[in-house]
Amino acid sequence: MYTLVTLRSVPDFAVGYVRDLRVRWTMEEAGQPYSVQTIGPEEQQSSTYRQQQPFGQVPLLLDGDQSIFESGAILRHLGDKLGLMPSGARERQLAEMWLYAALNSVEPYFGAFVELDVFHAGEAWVEARRSGLEAMAKRRLGDLEAWLSGCEYLAGTFSVADIMMSTVLRLLDSSGLLDEFPAVAAYQARCMARPAYAKAMAAQVALYTRAQEAA
Repeated sequence: MYTLVTLRSVPDFAVGYVRDLRVRWTMEEAGQPYSVQTIGPEEQQSSTYRQQQPFGQVPLLLDGDQSIFESGAILRHLGDKLGLMPSGARERQLAEMWLYAALNSVEPYFGAFVELDVFHAGEAWVEARRSGLEAMAKRRLGDLEAWLSGCEYLAGTFSVADIMMSTVLRLLDSSGLLDEFPAVAAYQARCMARPAYAKAMAAQVALYTRAQEAA
């Protein structure tokens, strides 16, 4: 049995965006049962947890005697074990490269752009910085548009790379930027139309709804 370790509660704006969604979605795609263990600030700071997750973050996956941190490493691990990596050698390599590209070449730029309004709204320096960050986000979207034009998924067949990339794209949900990139928008919609995504999202929302009701 796999155990997913995630936060006990989060602010309202984070519900649906906690990175455990990526792990939940992978499990649901494979029809793999898993349990959930929740932690709060005290556990995050404990030496016991820091031995498993040095930064005190989530998600963490417990797989037998293995503890795996960072969502990219978790999805790479589960991709092999649960059959969510392509079978062909070249396609597997593409899936792995795109999995890491989503985390390193895309997410930092999307995240920096979104954080302007989430964490820095009203601060004097924001508008001067916005144009540069928006331009970089659009550049990455343009790169994705070129790759995805005529392609259903990043590596041919649906894989953990698509789970990662489509959840990264969700950072821009309220920005309107995807309207300028039809192939990317269609790709994201195609990924998020999968039943496993809906199940994973419902599970995360239900967890934090219960936490809010109990508070």
